[in-house]
Amino acid sequence: MGRTVLRGARHPGDIAFAGGRIVALGNIEPVDGDIVIRVDGEIITPGLINTHHHLYQWMTRGLATGCNLFEWLQTLYPIWGKMNVEDVHASALVGLGELALSGCTTAFDHHYVVPNGDDTVFDAIVDAANIVGIRLFLSRGSMDLGESDGGLPPDNLVEDRDSILASTERIVSRFHDGEMVHVVVAPCSPFSVSSGLMVESATLARKHGLRLHTHLCETLDEQEHCIERFGKRPAQQLFDWGWSGDDVWFAHGIHFSSEEIELLGSHGTGVAHCPSSNARLAAGMCPVVDLREANVPVGLGVDGVASNEVGGLFPELRQALYTARLREGRPDALMPEDVLELGTIGGAQCLGLDKFGSFEIGAAADFAIWDSNDLAGIEDPVGALILGPDRKVKDLFVSGEYTIKDGELVGFDLREAHRNLASRSIRLWN
Repeated sequence: MGRTVLRGARHPGDIAFAGGRIVALGNIEPVDGDIVIRVDGEIITPGLINTHHHLYQWMTRGLATGCNLFEWLQTLYPIWGKMNVEDVHASALVGLGELALSGCTTAFDHHYVVPNGDDTVFDAIVDAANIVGIRLFLSRGSMDLGESDGGLPPDNLVEDRDSILASTERIVSRFHDGEMVHVVVAPCSPFSVSSGLMVESATLARKHGLRLHTHLCETLDEQEHCIERFGKRPAQQLFDWGWSGDDVWFAHGIHFSSEEIELLGSHGTGVAHCPSSNARLAAGMCPVVDLREANVPVGLGVDGVASNEVGGLFPELRQALYTARLREGRPDALMPEDVLELGTIGGAQCLGLDKFGSFEIGAAADFAIWDSNDLAGIEDPVGALILGPDRKVKDLFVSGEYTIKDGELVGFDLREAHRNLASRSIRLWN
């Protein structure tokens, strides 16, 4: 298989790739048989990696805009219960398309709403990822603790534990290929899932060598709920259930104690930082600096687009930088290169991906190419990109193949997908 050579990039220079992997870096002279693509003066980054998302929430943007997390969930649960499989597919198509346009090549979708127990919603998400041409980490999310049993979600949105576990086995068998689709076992949260499901999910995941994910330490309300229900802080309870190790990462992680942070670091357990959503819901500011100092893998997440209506990963780079500086009270708490690392290498660590999110020989040929004409004259290309205006990606390669070319998705018409989604969303609100 011949090489493709990206030549003339302002950052990081020339890149050659073949077979979905980087094979050369630096000043590369093309040879016969090479495909040469000129990227003169452009900025190239590794593809961004989204470590926490809820694609279905594209159906319900702009609601409950003055609510905290629990109020927000209680407002939206009844609306989400009206969704069908086609709605989930339409949401995933738009959500993944918008993520790709924001430079994302790998996306994790935490899907835990299964109306009427129809688990073909997960088939729909995989189909959408195939259409977009993006690498998917697909959770078999779940809730089995309804209001009548002391949980937060309404009873009509929870599932039976045995059905959840059987469905997870089906989805793993059908979709997990460890390349373009990775299945993750992901019960929703300590306030919507039973102890038994948390323990059995961990057992199932480790039987198949899969990763584990859930929401954790997002709000003080969650902390109070766990202390009342279990007599323990949320992180302590998760650790007791066996949810620690380098095969686990948590979403949000705002309210960890210093001792819990040290324990996360010693076990290699990761955190998905979702700064815009956390600000929208006034949940708090993740202690990213402390986590990184304790060697905790930290990636970036958009979170649901009902709590971050932008829906793109690129804006989270700047938001993460600003949030850390505000939290720490110093302007060097995180630098542009640090937040780019969160969005690339940090995300790869959370998802257990080897040689992703970096420029090195053998790394994945996942690239975002950014038009930098408006950044000319700024000496530091990474600083210019992170601190400059929001932008869509010019070209996007996933495993060495175009997903976006000249600013347009190559697999489908995103405008038509948006129109379809809008008509479906209106139905849910009425």
